[in-house]
Amino acid sequence: MTKADIVNEISKQTGVEKAQVQQIVEAFMESVKNALIENKDKKGKDRGVFLRGFGSFIIKDRAPKVARNITEGTSIDIPAHCIPAFKPSPAVQRLLRKK
Repeated sequence: MTKADIVNEISKQTGVEKAQVQQIVEAFMESVKNALIENKDKKGKDRGVFLRGFGSFIIKDRAPKVARNITEGTSIDIPAHCIPAFKPSPAVQRLLRKK
């Protein structure tokens, strides 16, 4: 499902014009992105965006590691970094297991 599909589905379900839905979806994504960027240096559980009953957009920390470039036979040091991730709520996980 693409962003355009989401906009079309929401517009169809709510009767709101696609242009308005597009702006709302864009604003939602921008808010989530900004919240993750602002909270990436925090420690603890308050680093993500939590949508009760749906899931959480969280930040996962990756430890530094040494990787291999097989084609050149060299080692590459990859520094510690963080990545965004989505963790579905238990309710969504149960729904996905049923299908």
